[in-house]
Amino acid sequence: MIIGVPKEIKNHEYRVGMVPASVRELINHGHQVFVETNAGTGIGFTNEDYIQAGAEILDTAADVFAKADMIVKVKEPQAVERAMLREGQILFTYLHLAPDLPQTEDLVKSKSICIAYETVTDPRGGLPLLAPMSEVAGRMSIQAGAQALEKSNAGRGMLLGGVPGVEPAKVVVIGGGMVGNNAAQMAVGMGADVVILDRNTDVLRRVDAQFGNRVKAIYSTADALEKHVLEADLVIGGVLIPGAAAPKLVTADHIKRMKPGAAIVDVAIDQGGCIETSKATTHAEPTYIVDNVVHYCVANMPGAVPRTSTFALNNATLPYIIKLANKGYKAALLEDQHFMNGLNVLNGKITCKEVAEGFDMEFVDPRAALESA
Repeated sequence: MIIGVPKEIKNHEYRVGMVPASVRELINHGHQVFVETNAGTGIGFTNEDYIQAGAEILDTAADVFAKADMIVKVKEPQAVERAMLREGQILFTYLHLAPDLPQTEDLVKSKSICIAYETVTDPRGGLPLLAPMSEVAGRMSIQAGAQALEKSNAGRGMLLGGVPGVEPAKVVVIGGGMVGNNAAQMAVGMGADVVILDRNTDVLRRVDAQFGNRVKAIYSTADALEKHVLEADLVIGGVLIPGAAAPKLVTADHIKRMKPGAAIVDVAIDQGGCIETSKATTHAEPTYIVDNVVHYCVANMPGAVPRTSTFALNNATLPYIIKLANKGYKAALLEDQHFMNGLNVLNGKITCKEVAEGFDMEFVDPRAALESA
């Protein structure tokens, strides 16, 4: 198979779909890899590094899309990239279709095979290709939140951990999954007063066993969420429903009643955000103010630490890329239900139920779609 790796073009996105070591693995399996020139320079890899790994360098993204059977990316394809997709071409990347009707419509129109990292599952009910970026984003959320609380950024002017004789900031983490767990680790390490809200009692037990009395694990009711959000100096939104738009748990009314200068980091913004007042921002302009509350809603947070993020992502995605290349998409997906869960669009049909329901579009069972392809 011919695999193409274009350069990412989203604002301040420096990650790359495959590092040279991953390219070498594909070459060793007998495949051909085309990489857009300078695709890896943002994380310190030159064209020569890719050439030594066995790749061929092409001048433009259009050249890569034209030659490749499968496109491996990091972020969702932008409009100019979607226009280059063709019928029968495999796209393997993060898609986050639930809040993005234009992208969904373009991918359906392209009749390409679109497999989303974020909806691939594993036998334990986890999301193995989303997990590494959730780990990064969770940890980064506390860094971003700490900066947002600085007075120069319109925050309350608080140090997360306080100092002897001065109370630390209260950090409220909504969702105890991968994002929330990693956010809590960082917040605890910085000495903050940390609360995690979740509706899964097993998650709350895990949080209690992991952190003990360093974190308050609270069952999330409307009452509890309101109480802790209004008391918070920093709120981290880390709620995820795989494939679907994130629920709006923190309302505009909550925001109006929060402490002036409090901060919000909505890590769920890729799926539309779990804060009613959230809107996607970029690393160039990461924050904005609503009712004196600082909002940080960068849709590609791990892009700020692209070297760490790219290696973490490649470690997770490489086995799946090899499987697709070796077996073809149809066999690779049909033999693995968890991998099949990553199929969002196939030949003009939506095969992710949550996406179809969110846009009131027709859903086609992925197995049936694959078997008839």
